[in-house]
Amino acid sequence: MELTHEQQLIQDTVQDFVENEVGADVHDADENQKFPEDVWDGLSELDFTGMTVPEEYGGLDVDELTYSIINEELAYGHLAVATALSVHCLATSCIRQFGSEAHKEEWLPEMARGRPVGAFALSEPHAGSNPAEMSTEARLDGDEYVINGKKQWITNGERAGVVILFAKTDRDDPDTVTQFLVPKDVEGLEVGKKEDKLGLRASDTTTLIFDDVRIPAENRLTEVGRGLKSAFSILTGGRVAIASQAVGVAQAALDDSVEYANEREQFGEPIIEHQAISQKLADMQTDVQAARLLTRDAARKNEDGVAAKAAAMAKYFASEAAVDVANEAVQIHGGYGYTKDFDVERYYRDAKITTIYEGTSEIQKKIIARHLKQ
Repeated sequence: MELTHEQQLIQDTVQDFVENEVGADVHDADENQKFPEDVWDGLSELDFTGMTVPEEYGGLDVDELTYSIINEELAYGHLAVATALSVHCLATSCIRQFGSEAHKEEWLPEMARGRPVGAFALSEPHAGSNPAEMSTEARLDGDEYVINGKKQWITNGERAGVVILFAKTDRDDPDTVTQFLVPKDVEGLEVGKKEDKLGLRASDTTTLIFDDVRIPAENRLTEVGRGLKSAFSILTGGRVAIASQAVGVAQAALDDSVEYANEREQFGEPIIEHQAISQKLADMQTDVQAARLLTRDAARKNEDGVAAKAAAMAKYFASEAAVDVANEAVQIHGGYGYTKDFDVERYYRDAKITTIYEGTSEIQKKIIARHLKQ
């Protein structure tokens, strides 16, 4: 798919940023499980923290394909950074789509500038793929909601300044899931355990604990019971972003493998001349390009609001392809691929999460199959 001149300029800008700003931090950030805040500040300077914020509130307000391109290129350099940004954009998208004018005026201009960082709190310890089973409750008490419960796997959990929360107004009624805006500094909201993860180690992933948290009733973003529908509508775009990120990781693994295969010699010639290696690379290239085309098709369909099946297909295929390509990249590098001296071991660890978060591969296949029945 051809890019517009503006889209090509943005892609070039992100590629330059990744090369000059992201690469210097990636190894230390991964090793020390510390998010590179200087990189976040750089994203803010480029206005990328306001990608889904309307221009009247200081945002960049990019189209869906441009959003996909930015996610792909950032993930090429550092998936943890791309993930943190996409979750921040989920939060701004919720405020944009469901917030009142007062919410938008209060939160969006500052979030477009990168602070406060946004978080999206849907999953719980016993409610991941089926969020209707959540137990977090927001009970109306006069002109306030009182929130009690626990959210898990929350990206930006430590860094966030505002949380988009999904909770039931009646814990025993699955039809009362509702969306709320919760400032992070409110009394009773605590950051719990920070997960020690296989990959994506620079992105903070935590639990959030709500203990009699009180928020004004006007911080309810959706009508009571409309929370899951609103979450699923936002997550369609989120899945396109994850697919884009998977493509970025896969492309990085492929590029490193091609470079290594041209330089590494065995039996008197570069290993790219060996049929076993060249065929691996051919399969990897095909998977990456197929994933990219599926993802960009989904981005265009999301622009028209008809992307549920396309987004599921893109996320499913691209995430599984990223795992396969990263696995082959390690294999091509041999023993070196199993060491931290080469980036492919990080791609291998990072790629797996793309098959899990924002809907597992199994959930994506369920969505695809459901659309085939209609």
